[in-house]
Amino acid sequence: MTAWEYVSRLGTGWNLGNTLDAHPRNDDSPAGQETAWGNPITTPEMIEAVKNAGFDFFRVPVSWCKQMGGAPEYIINEAFFSRVKEVVDYGINLDMHVILNLHHEDWHFPSDEQYPAAKIQMNKVWTQIAQFFGGYDEKLIFETMNEPRKTETPVEWTGGDEEGRRVVMQLNQDAVDAIRATGTKFPQNMTRKILVPAYAASAHEVAMADFKLPTPDDKNTIVSVHAYIPYDFALGDDHSKNTWSAELEREIDELFARIDKHFLSKKIPVIMGECGARKKYDNEDDRAKWATYYAKVARKYGVPCAWWDNGYLDGSEKTEVFGLLNRHTNEWGFEKIVKAFL
Repeated sequence: MTAWEYVSRLGTGWNLGNTLDAHPRNDDSPAGQETAWGNPITTPEMIEAVKNAGFDFFRVPVSWCKQMGGAPEYIINEAFFSRVKEVVDYGINLDMHVILNLHHEDWHFPSDEQYPAAKIQMNKVWTQIAQFFGGYDEKLIFETMNEPRKTETPVEWTGGDEEGRRVVMQLNQDAVDAIRATGTKFPQNMTRKILVPAYAASAHEVAMADFKLPTPDDKNTIVSVHAYIPYDFALGDDHSKNTWSAELEREIDELFARIDKHFLSKKIPVIMGECGARKKYDNEDDRAKWATYYAKVARKYGVPCAWWDNGYLDGSEKTEVFGLLNRHTNEWGFEKIVKAFL
């Protein structure tokens, strides 16, 4: 089926955040990376809890940079590959769709100066991933990058500059070319669904307006967008902005209207790969109201959404608490939000 048909059949998703995408400081073993940011080792029971709650797909963010050798081959650690496969299989074995990506990678900084080296590494990394997972069926989706952006610059989160947006498009094309090139040996990769982000997977008007699909005649690519909107309520650090009201609905309406304008109206499918509203004091009821409205509008437009669960159910005011599942007990910490989002 085409990507448009595929996305129309997806339900609601969940992210295994701050886990395989962590950056270890001292222990570079697969287990050391998986637990570096405070989350326990992922188990089949965790993903069973996600499936049993009603989630249809789950996203596996992975940082590969700490697990690969240097130029020119960038060989990925076999033990880490095996561990990623185990986690992917937790979902596949439950008949879930799984998104596998590149996450928290700093080597593909989108500039003209960095691009020649990044292109080579992108080809090497995605060729290895596509070959390792080449035998999987269409339940496995590849995502070229997470939020490619010019980190620690004034344009990091503003939709980028012309150079950054252009280089992100080039890197998307390079990743798709690498994946498709493995199709002679792994035919599934010729039609595998591939998620491609705009600059920073941004919901800004300028990022969407400048976005171009890699290989436009390839009917198996999907646009990835991330949106924690309204920002002050969903993501901002001001904990006094913790109450939901009907006045805040407008920003969500405008978000999906932009997505429709630039993509859906052109039959370009979209997955909201990350969204959520962080805990601010005891505001579960308000977050559930947000989740109800966000999910309702997304369904109206036909955009599947995945909650960003970073495993944190509590913390200081500086902690971005997005966790829903208690990964130590496999019980849901905020059932009202889960039910609302689903």
